[in-house]
Amino acid sequence: MGKNRKRIEYRFGRAGGFVPLIAAAAMILWAALSQSNVNGYVLAFFTALVTGVIFAKDEKAYGEAMVYGLSKPMFGVIVLAVILAAVSGKLISASGAVQTIAFYVVEAGFTGKLFVAASFLITCLLAFATGTSVGTYFVVIPILFPVGVLAGALLLFLLFAKTTAGGSGNEITDVTAKPLSLIMLVVPVVIIVLCMMRKHLITALSWGILAGIAAGLVTGIYKVGDLVAFPGGFSVTGVIIEAITGTAGTMAMLIGVFALLGVLECGGFFEDVGALLSRLAKTERSTEATIVLSVGILSMVTGVISVAIVALGDLICEIGEKAGVNRYRRANLMDCTGCVFCFLAPWTVHCVIPAQLSAQFEGMAVAPGSVPFVNYYSLCMLVILAVAVIAGYGRKGPKGETD
Repeated sequence: MGKNRKRIEYRFGRAGGFVPLIAAAAMILWAALSQSNVNGYVLAFFTALVTGVIFAKDEKAYGEAMVYGLSKPMFGVIVLAVILAAVSGKLISASGAVQTIAFYVVEAGFTGKLFVAASFLITCLLAFATGTSVGTYFVVIPILFPVGVLAGALLLFLLFAKTTAGGSGNEITDVTAKPLSLIMLVVPVVIIVLCMMRKHLITALSWGILAGIAAGLVTGIYKVGDLVAFPGGFSVTGVIIEAITGTAGTMAMLIGVFALLGVLECGGFFEDVGALLSRLAKTERSTEATIVLSVGILSMVTGVISVAIVALGDLICEIGEKAGVNRYRRANLMDCTGCVFCFLAPWTVHCVIPAQLSAQFEGMAVAPGSVPFVNYYSLCMLVILAVAVIAGYGRKGPKGETD
């Protein structure tokens, strides 16, 4: 819990503190089963926040906890990144560059397994270079996702993920290539280069937008009126404002998520979960299961892997040493767990942001609730984790060391 933060006391004791989380979970389940878009998850988190007021003994402390959640640096980074990424993605998509790339991909026969493999490698390299999963989404999804759908590379995705009308892969036959539009690839190129140079994600996205605007105006792909226009009647039009306003649902959801995180943290939720799970750690196997469950639950609730690992690091170190779990084993379990549960929870940024980015392409929008079911990497990693913990595979080092 944050330093000098007053712990929220609830009616009905600790049970009352779980009410906001239960309310959010119920609404999220309803939204997911109904294949809702981002707005369904917005309702879920605001329902949770409003419901919690009824059970809070100190309403002022409850309100301050919500504001405390919104004051976290990660909130500002993600909000700005979502908006800037929406603008950069819109500059690319509105130019016809995506359709042109898809046309050439199909013409070259670079479809199916080849495209999937190339996309995977490109994404891995960028993620490795930048060290941020969220930043990687903003760079690769606006291009690789629609190209994959148009070219028919993403067979498993098309089979198992529910999309809106269209996106069947037949659209590519009606596409006319616009070679000049490929100049707009300057946007992701600038962003990628700056990210690899360890520049801040926000400034990298900003320079990408500036490069895209300049390239679009110089080549005639865009006119000033296409980007920004004031037609009168108290209205504003253009690619840029359309992209910004299109993120409204995602912005509202992020506000709800981080406000709820503040409430849960100041209510002692994370401390209680950690204390409960630590009592389950007896043997090596149960300790490893505790590590996986604790990091998994916290990463699902927060949606941020690093927060879960940092928050539970001391506890895991303590119970791990007591049970004799190798320190490298503990680190690997935390890291791998972060790549599983956090990415399989439909309310986290790892599902919502890809869904939001896909929505900018007509006929290709994906519901956040469907994203986890086609995240084969995390699903396979879940199986590997289960086998490793239950069977003990890799539990001991080469010489059986446990420290």
